[in-house]
Amino acid sequence: MTQTLRKPRAKAAKAASATVAPSDAPVSPAVSEAAFAVSVPMPAAPATTAQAMAVLNGPSSKEAAEAAFHSLDRTFHAMMGRAEGGISPISLWLAYADWISHLALSPGKQAELIWKSSRKAQRLVAEMVCQATGGKEDVPCVTPLKQDRRFAGPEWAEFPFSLWSQSFLLTQQWWSNATTGIHGVEKSHEKLVEFYGRQFLDMLSPSNYLFTNPQLIARTREEQGQNLLRGAQFFAEDMIAKITGKDEPSIAFTPGEEVACTPGKVVFRNRLIELIQYSPTTEKVHATPLLIVPAWIMKYYILDLAPQDSLIKWLVGQGFTVFCVSWKNPGEEDRDLGFDDYREMGVMAAIDAITTITGAPKIHALGYCLGGTLMSVTAAAMGRDGDDRLASLTMLAAQVDFTEAGELSLFTNEDQLALIEDMMWDEGFLQKEAMAGTFSMLKSKDLVWSKAVREYMLGEREADSELGAWSHDATRMPYRMHSQYLRHLFLDNDLAEGRMEAGGRHVFLQDIRIPVFAVATENDHIAPWNSVFKLTYLTGDGVTFALVSGGHNTGIVAPPGSPRSKYRIMTHRAGEPHPGADDWAAGRPKIQGSWWEPWAAWLRETGDPDEVVPPSTGSEALGYPAVCDAPGAYVMAR
Repeated sequence: MTQTLRKPRAKAAKAASATVAPSDAPVSPAVSEAAFAVSVPMPAAPATTAQAMAVLNGPSSKEAAEAAFHSLDRTFHAMMGRAEGGISPISLWLAYADWISHLALSPGKQAELIWKSSRKAQRLVAEMVCQATGGKEDVPCVTPLKQDRRFAGPEWAEFPFSLWSQSFLLTQQWWSNATTGIHGVEKSHEKLVEFYGRQFLDMLSPSNYLFTNPQLIARTREEQGQNLLRGAQFFAEDMIAKITGKDEPSIAFTPGEEVACTPGKVVFRNRLIELIQYSPTTEKVHATPLLIVPAWIMKYYILDLAPQDSLIKWLVGQGFTVFCVSWKNPGEEDRDLGFDDYREMGVMAAIDAITTITGAPKIHALGYCLGGTLMSVTAAAMGRDGDDRLASLTMLAAQVDFTEAGELSLFTNEDQLALIEDMMWDEGFLQKEAMAGTFSMLKSKDLVWSKAVREYMLGEREADSELGAWSHDATRMPYRMHSQYLRHLFLDNDLAEGRMEAGGRHVFLQDIRIPVFAVATENDHIAPWNSVFKLTYLTGDGVTFALVSGGHNTGIVAPPGSPRSKYRIMTHRAGEPHPGADDWAAGRPKIQGSWWEPWAAWLRETGDPDEVVPPSTGSEALGYPAVCDAPGAYVMAR
């Protein structure tokens, strides 16, 4: 007879029955509740004690028990991760223990910190005395970083607000000294302690509080407290929405109406992508079509915002036949999709469709952010396999070497990834709020505290914008894919070091033997430009590199005519000496204008020079009928 053991809760039962697979192994989709049971064979009447023990210790019973124990651990870790916002406390504790223990054994560093704190205190006191006696120092003790706008107003130069702001900035500066330069501390631990210390100090900034912020005081007097009432109302609305689970941000700009409105058709759809072909607006088009591959962690219309800011619309107007991948927002049923599935069912399926529809022997390919990393793996695999259908590769804010991946690397140690994997294992995907929270932490001054001051104290809701609406329209990440790219790219750097596989075989960046155009942005906190620059010496052909003004998104969405747009550009040809990143940037003057224009000229040079009649939109005869109008269905899923 068989005795069936059931868990009291469905989710726990599901966890208990799951087989713990390696991070690269497929995970089966959810099954019916009846399958959640753990069946343990039990003999009806064992003849002897030895026979009974043999049954209980049999292979099937042992495997089921071990799976249940592992599942219990992962379920507990997933619950812990959700309660802690996806941040591993163990990772932080290890970093803090490393830092504090080495600091405790460094009397010279301790003396240095005491000396520096006394000097900073003396400077602060001297300035305050000068202000209190009616004098005025021309230069403050310390000035904030150029991008720190919290103390930009002239009110902060007046006593006592100058005391509070300068004290805070000096403390922030001292903390940076205290957490860096300690001999023996691992670099990753040093960065983690400094980062979280900075987050804590940002929370204590005098700009965040009513009685220490002169601008808040002036606004409150001016409005007789009405701003605080509005702020309290906004806070209550947000908290109620959070508690009731109705905090999904309203999209003020709807895809297909205000944004993502460049005319086109979905000409291919599978379980992972929709491929959009945009309608031509010129009588002739360039013979080489262009494929755009955005990151799967964001909606594609970052490149098709309002018409005046749309890169896709601009390219169509320049006479290019443009195709764009729109990724599906995955659910639990997609938990087993891996990195190679995204390459084959995403990029390669799109390339097959484009070459079939247009009849073009080669295409241009563009990848943005992680879409660029995926395109680089695809291009390397195609070069390895002798597939010559790529005419060129454009990489926008995309990395291939992740040893200097910015502050995102703080969240990609083994302990942190194990916690994220357990959270995804429990649900089948990573919730979009987890990624949004991580990006908010990277710029907490602007995205958390300054936003809270503006909305809850000044009583001003953030004005709607196309870019802001897009940033709130986030996506989920399937379990297997997210685990693989975090481990193989961010943690182990397998792509740059030749261990990455595609189609069961290794890929090497040196096999990319086509022209490459790489774009990096000066103030990118996700893909630092020095990291993107490494592409210039990792591929097998020449690379044109453009360093543009702005951040990860604002630097890319920079149409011609943008008053703040500037760029520096170089072309490195195979066989030439390689310049250092900082040396090159220091010696290259900035050019006023948008990088879009020199890039379009580069596309014309690297593609077929002929101009042809625009190809048909889709081809029903060849198996690619027009499915629906752009922007399609996948981009609407939330």
